[in-house]
Parts: sequence; structure tokens; C-alpha cells
Amino acid sequence: MPIPQLELVSHHLCPYVQRAVIMLLEKNIPHQRTDIDLVNKPDWFRRISPLGKVPLLKVEDEILFESAVICEYLDEITLGSLHPSDPLQKAKHRAWIEFGSSTLNTIAGFYSATTPETFEQKRHDLIDKFVRIEHHLSGAPYFAGEVFSLVDAVYGPIFRYFDVFDTIAEFDIFLNAPKVKRWRQALQARPSIQQAVAEDYPQRLLMFLKQRNSQLSARLAA
Repeated sequence: MPIPQLELVSHHLCPYVQRAVIMLLEKNIPHQRTDIDLVNKPDWFRRISPLGKVPLLKVEDEILFESAVICEYLDEITLGSLHPSDPLQKAKHRAWIEFGSSTLNTIAGFYSATTPETFEQKRHDLIDKFVRIEHHLSGAPYFAGEVFSLVDAVYGPIFRYFDVFDTIAEFDIFLNAPKVKRWRQALQARPSIQQAVAEDYPQRLLMFLKQRNSQLSARLAA
């Protein structure tokens, strides 16, 4: 089927945007990308975005919102699905994608924690999440083995946070998750994941973290 004209409305730090970008790159889908300032959202964006969030995909004259919906749409309009064909396995992949969104919420709590107690609790919450994932990995390069899937597109942006966190201090998040560490390394090497953000992403994220007035920003200042 012919690919419609696509424009992805995005933000340079948003991990949910990165999911969509990875899908676009993996499927080699032509598209235009427009970054906006989420602190000062343009009026045209407010008019077309039901939730006021990115990513937003303009499909000709239609609007899609929510990253999971956008990624599934991009998968369905192109050959070679990044989902398993078996209905049960596909459902399990969708469940782990939701788990990825939950992990992003925990990451936000980690970098926003204002007290040592909350910071340590969020650190342990992240350790627990990755240990839970550890039990579902085979040790192969990707989540489902040798084949890159939509789940991998979701976790690539998650691991990218830790590339920056690791420059601040050692938090031992993956200490008890060796298969997760190998998975992280495989995703770091994937071109679509590397190219989902601009070269200045680490600097932008560090600037964002410095402004949190949090335990992490204090460590960064130190």
C-alpha cells in the first residue's frame, strides 16, 4: 500500500517520540519531523493535539496521538511486522510495552526525587523492574531472540537514560541483571536507536536534569 505523507510532531528529549522515530527508521518510512517546545506549546499544536502531548503523527489531513497507536499504525502500513504473528505472543509483547511505560514513570520519579529516601526507593524500584525483565530474557541480542521487535523499540529509549545517568554516578541498577545488560548493549549498537535523537541529546538531558532541584541534580552539581 502507498505510504501517505507523514509528519511527526516531536520533542528532542521525549522517550515516547523516540519509539515512533525508531519505527520510522526501522521501516525506512519517509517522513518530516517537527520539534516543538513543550513549555511554550504553539497554538497550532494545541488545536490538533487532544492530550497536548507528543508524539503526534499527521497522516495527510488526519491526526494520530499516543505513541503505542502511532507505532502500531506504522507497523501495519508496511511490510514485515515488528510484532510476533502468534496472537498470544503479540499480546505478551504489548504487555511488556506497557511495562516499559511504567518503567519510564519510575525513571521520572528517580530523577525528580527531592529527598534521599525517595531517591533510594526509586532506585530500588528500578532495580526490581529490571530484575523482573531479566527472568523473561533468553540472553539473545533482542527481547524475543535474534529478531528486533517493537518491544526493543520501546526499551532503547529507556536504556538511553542510563547512558547519561552513568556519567553522573554508579547506581548499580543492572548489577543483578546480566541479560538485561547484554540487551542494553545490543540496543545501543542498533542504528535506528542511535539515530532516534540528535547528537546533542546527552547535553540536553543533563541540562534538563540540572533544573530538577532533585537529589540527582545535586549529585550532578557535585
